[in-house]
Amino acid sequence: MAAREKILVALSGGVDSAVAALLLKEQGYDVAAAYMKNWINEDNVIGHCPWLQDIEDARAVAETLGIPFKVVNLMQDYRRLVVDYLLDGYRRGLTPNPDVMCNREMKFGVFLRYARAEGFDAVATGHYAKRVAVDAKGRPAVAKAMAGENRPAAWAIFEGADKNKDQSYFLALLSQAQLASARFPIGHLAKPDLRRLAAAAGLPNARKKDSQGICFIGEVKMADFLKAYVPEAPGPIVRATDGKVLGEHRGLHYFTLGQRKGIGIPSNTDGKAYVVVGKRAEDQALLVAFDAPDAPGLWTNECRVHSLSFVNEPITEPAAIECRVRYRDPRVGITFTSAGDSAYIRFATPQRALAAGQIIAFYRGEQLVGGGVFA
Repeated sequence: MAAREKILVALSGGVDSAVAALLLKEQGYDVAAAYMKNWINEDNVIGHCPWLQDIEDARAVAETLGIPFKVVNLMQDYRRLVVDYLLDGYRRGLTPNPDVMCNREMKFGVFLRYARAEGFDAVATGHYAKRVAVDAKGRPAVAKAMAGENRPAAWAIFEGADKNKDQSYFLALLSQAQLASARFPIGHLAKPDLRRLAAAAGLPNARKKDSQGICFIGEVKMADFLKAYVPEAPGPIVRATDGKVLGEHRGLHYFTLGQRKGIGIPSNTDGKAYVVVGKRAEDQALLVAFDAPDAPGLWTNECRVHSLSFVNEPITEPAAIECRVRYRDPRVGITFTSAGDSAYIRFATPQRALAAGQIIAFYRGEQLVGGGVFA
């Protein structure tokens, strides 16, 4: 460890980032904390947004640990880099991922640049992921040392030890430069162990529930958020198999491929449920079909991805690797064929409801290779 390396911890008010700060202090780092003030929903027009309570919880953690704390106002950057990206994507019929973009553009973008300007060496977060030193061939640092090589190590991201909490997927678009100044102190912990550490240290938020919502916006349902910012654009609900109009929707931005609930049309007499299988921009039609293996457009063996990003060396030759098509989905084998800034992916098993605009994360075993965006 570099002597008294200065690390700024992004304290969210939750227990994960609190324990990240606790561990870094115990390890002897020069630790300070900051709350990223990215969004204010003062009128609560789009649901519960407990930012004031989160700030107080973060401040209380810093006081308990005896480390400096401040609130950093990044609202304009967040609106430009995350919210506008989110809203623009939904207006264009896509399904963007604000959490992945928040990590790349805000936590390890704007916030990291702020930290460096303030004299810090790195930024730490409460992500369940591991940062591991590797050599140019991607081998862990231990293997490099055993091989007698002296080249400077690069950095790789590995899945967190707690597979139920692993958040490596959300880091899929980070670059090597960002990772070099990132710290993930809790990646080796299981959530129950983390809470025990928090309680033993007397952290005031040791029992605070985990938040569920849009990155740094709060307990907000996506439909409510979109209703507040995207005008409704009604159109027909059309059965894809025969073109029959089944009803009307309020706007394509409220729906995503594979969605079953909230479509607004009943199942048939046999109890078969409808599922969204597509969107037709020219007449604002929402395409649906009965949820079955042969539903048109619902399952696929291959796809194209664009906006590729790699943690280390890009993949330029055809490769047999793995991917996650969604955060909670298991890794699945793929054949990756590069085509410049895009790639063609062929899946070992058919995949369901790959929505344009969503993020795909690439892996070699537990190591995160990079990511891209579904076309």
